[in-house]
Amino acid sequence: MQFTVSYIVVGAVFIIMALSSSVLKRLPLSTSMLYLAAGVLIGPHGLNLIHFDPITQAAIVERITEVAVIVSLFTAGLKLRVPLRDSLWRLPIVLASWSMALTVGLVALVGVVALELPLGAAILLGAVLAPTDPVLASDVQVTGPRDQDRLRFTLTGEAGLNDGTAFPFVMLGLGLLGLHETGEGGWRWLAVDVLWAIPGGLLVGALLGTATGRLILFLRREHREAVGLDDFLALGLIALSYGAALLLNTYGFLAVFAAGLALRKIEASAVGQEKAPDEVVAAAAAEGRGEEVATHPETAPAYMTQAVLGFTEQLERIGEVVVMLLVGVMISVTAIPGDALWFVPLLLLVIRPVSAAMGMIGSTATRLQRVFIAWFGIRGIGSIYYLMYATVHGVSEETARVLTGVTLAVIATSVVVHGVSVTPLMRRYSDATTSTG
Repeated sequence: MQFTVSYIVVGAVFIIMALSSSVLKRLPLSTSMLYLAAGVLIGPHGLNLIHFDPITQAAIVERITEVAVIVSLFTAGLKLRVPLRDSLWRLPIVLASWSMALTVGLVALVGVVALELPLGAAILLGAVLAPTDPVLASDVQVTGPRDQDRLRFTLTGEAGLNDGTAFPFVMLGLGLLGLHETGEGGWRWLAVDVLWAIPGGLLVGALLGTATGRLILFLRREHREAVGLDDFLALGLIALSYGAALLLNTYGFLAVFAAGLALRKIEASAVGQEKAPDEVVAAAAAEGRGEEVATHPETAPAYMTQAVLGFTEQLERIGEVVVMLLVGVMISVTAIPGDALWFVPLLLLVIRPVSAAMGMIGSTATRLQRVFIAWFGIRGIGSIYYLMYATVHGVSEETARVLTGVTLAVIATSVVVHGVSVTPLMRRYSDATTSTG
């Protein structure tokens, strides 16, 4: 019965969003806010249509959020067309590494001193809450491959990278709780979970993305084969890079992001940085070449990447609906600790801005860009995944419920406050950029 109701609820939400999408763009509301509200409405404290306990059913939530995150990370990689040697990459890399590590440390400090958590649980909480979200942050990310705005590029790149670079801290927290082998003095954690798994994941994704993209283009250009079914190409590359990375004990999140970047790099190298891929495809199609666009040497790379990007963006939106409905239901059945009343604003108004500001020292970003980067540290689906991952891997029920309550409070608050502020703030940013440009 519960699954039957779920079909009805999800179907109704999809139709309502399709009918109201143009209205929402003009209002200070985000789609995530509405999905979250719908989840609370159908939960036990609302219509009581669905009951979903995040602790006892953690494995299901883990898999759902896992799929949503890897699709979103692959999509984020496809959107970033800037060469890796470009200086635009410096800031997102710093934010996804040093600033994120500082965030984990500050949250862990608060967890030990004020929340009275064991050190392992406090570090785990920091790892869960440190990454910014690639799914819910779509309104502040790049609008497409042509977008090289520093603010949007930085937030997109940070979200794409830090969902993988948070993993070592998750493993460290589990290790300190006795749930993961870290080795004497932490040598195994440093060697395997940091020095191998991070670059290994990036390398696996880059190699598979490059090899797959070049093979498809060779078949299309030389033999007019492998045309169509670009949705299968997207799903196949995501699953292949993610699975291979996990098999090699590296981070799959970084692998799918790197695979998206590699696929885009092939297109940019073939078409040229000065040409926009969407314009290339549109121009070729306007000339009446139809299916030739997919196989013509000049347009095949752009056609491939744009077709894959369009499909994964649709999947990303579907994943957002499902996961945020689940979050809303879970909030209805989870006890939110009283400490969340002060911890949530501390994280969003102090810890995130301080960590981001430290990472932006020496950056050429404008003052307005710095303020917005510090503010838009949106927390969401990635945090849910890490939380469920830790729960499945043996965190005690008592600790899991405390971490779940705090995490859900952070996510719900982030969805609301960032959702309300994103439209007016980004409009102001656009006006400021236009006036100075």
